[in-house]
Amino acid sequence: MEQLKLGIPKGSLESATVDLFKKAGWQISISSRSYFPTIDDEEIKCSLMRPQEMAKYVERGTIDVGIAGRDWVRENQSDVLELCEMVYSKVSRRPARWVLVVNGDSKVQGPEDLRGATISTELVGFTKRYFAERNIPVNVEFSWGATEAKVVEGLCDAIVEVTETGSTIKANGLRIVTELMESVPVMVVNKASWEDPWKKAKIQQIATLLQSALRAEGMVGLKMNAPGAKVPAITAILPSLNNPTVSNLYNSDWVSIESIMPEQEVRRIVPELLKLGAEGIVEYSLNKII
Repeated sequence: MEQLKLGIPKGSLESATVDLFKKAGWQISISSRSYFPTIDDEEIKCSLMRPQEMAKYVERGTIDVGIAGRDWVRENQSDVLELCEMVYSKVSRRPARWVLVVNGDSKVQGPEDLRGATISTELVGFTKRYFAERNIPVNVEFSWGATEAKVVEGLCDAIVEVTETGSTIKANGLRIVTELMESVPVMVVNKASWEDPWKKAKIQQIATLLQSALRAEGMVGLKMNAPGAKVPAITAILPSLNNPTVSNLYNSDWVSIESIMPEQEVRRIVPELLKLGAEGIVEYSLNKII
């Protein structure tokens, strides 16, 4: 029997990935004693690995498909297929930003002001290429962590660090000079695996259902009964993916109306629906929107 080798990202994306697969229809169980999670699909074999290494192993064919940050794909210059973005709302809807950072009182205003400087970062390869492409000679050192502290303590002249809002950087008395790259999680695929008809079909199945589960995050279904005469007024205020569904109730001049909308809209719209005569309003959660 053929099997697809799937990489599950270990760390900050781990639990969100397992939750997402559950919504998509797969049960994944991870043991603290094993790097090989189990999944209720005999056509898939899972491996647990750091997102920083995911694209490297996908490129080699050690695994067929996995989820990793686009930043680490670029860091390793991995020759893989980026099939789709996987923006997890349970982690953050904001892209991660890699930024060039200096002390708040630094005279540096742009990357060109760092000629001959020492820069500390986890993203060594990308940072070296960034400055080399601009003909700015710098010394780039790998940081094992606490990167912000290094520039505060004068161990380096600048850092390249990942952030979402920049609040931690500002709180440490540091200043963002410029943004180098935005990154979101992406599904990466081995190019040879993509050429295999069976594996391609299996990968497409996984991608489709994961994407449908992501589209359903933050969305709910709302259904109600209402007088037929109120349909134009009610449908005019209902947000929906396309148009609300309206169907006649048996032997009645009332109708059933159903719509899909952002969950945060429900609190605003329900009082308006009640004023228009809607009754039996039911909100329900969604697992997938395909």
